[in-house]
Amino acid sequence: MTTPQAAKQIVREFYEELDSASPESLAMVMNNHCSADLKWRGFHPFNEIIGAAEVVENFWLPLRRCLTRMQRRMDVFFAAENRFDEPGGTWVCSMGHLMGLFDRPWLGIRPTKKMAFLRYCAFHRIEDEMIVETAMFFDIPHLMLQAGLTPFPEQTAAQLVQPGPMTHDGLLFEPQPEAEGERTLSAIEAMITDLGQWDSGLSLEEELARTWHDDMIWWGPSGIGATYTIERYAKQHSGPFRAGFTERSKTNHICRMAEGHYGGFFGWPNFTAVPSGGFMGMPATDKAGEFRVIDIYRRDGDKLAENWIFIDLLHFWKQQGVDVLARTTGITGHEN
Repeated sequence: MTTPQAAKQIVREFYEELDSASPESLAMVMNNHCSADLKWRGFHPFNEIIGAAEVVENFWLPLRRCLTRMQRRMDVFFAAENRFDEPGGTWVCSMGHLMGLFDRPWLGIRPTKKMAFLRYCAFHRIEDEMIVETAMFFDIPHLMLQAGLTPFPEQTAAQLVQPGPMTHDGLLFEPQPEAEGERTLSAIEAMITDLGQWDSGLSLEEELARTWHDDMIWWGPSGIGATYTIERYAKQHSGPFRAGFTERSKTNHICRMAEGHYGGFFGWPNFTAVPSGGFMGMPATDKAGEFRVIDIYRRDGDKLAENWIFIDLLHFWKQQGVDVLARTTGITGHEN
């Protein structure tokens, strides 16, 4: 098995070559660092793509042609062994923004000719010194809002270009003490246990205080927004979310891991739930929808302090019969 430090170096070299490559060289870079049958998972409308060449053709080339002079602005970077045996292995996590000049249409979103930020988070599984699996989640509604579009009704929390950790220590290029990663993973799993039952017998704020600092920050996706402190998180997201859904399934993650004070997970999907009406201004349905989510956490002491969340809201609402991307841009599919 590839060690976490070796896996970090593989991904750092991949990013360096990918980010500096010309559009014509992207396929070569992907072939050099990713397996030919790479399994790549992205948000709607990209979904699951098999093969490094197909990822270049369907995602990287169109994005690079539209978001020119692109820079990767990383805020979090860490690696660890997967908490789960299947698929197991060593994974590397990277989170931040892809920033560039929004010069051409992308997914039907009209360009602004100005700076634009695409929030992203990626998990890469490394095997035999190659990237064999990637989950790359990115906040398309965040880019839509920067372009002056309104994909969702007014959200309950704040719309921001989101910063990295308050402590500015999220780039874990060097190895971290194993015990710190274990503490972080334990804190995350305690939170998951509370979150998954939706009925702890405590008030929502009391429940959250078991695993979160009172001055927590929840950096949510566009359409929901960011919120600060347990009290406001309960009012501006967690409470409305629980009230807006029924029949939540059990949590299911593909990867869950931690290194140092940072950790996170993703699923495909993480869970399903049925809208009971009101959440994000949408009506009730009788359809269970999938939530594809990445969560990244910073631990402080024994509790969680910050949380960056990526939720594929376009995919969820499309399952409910509302194609937000097509409705907002007027274009079906993702032609560029």
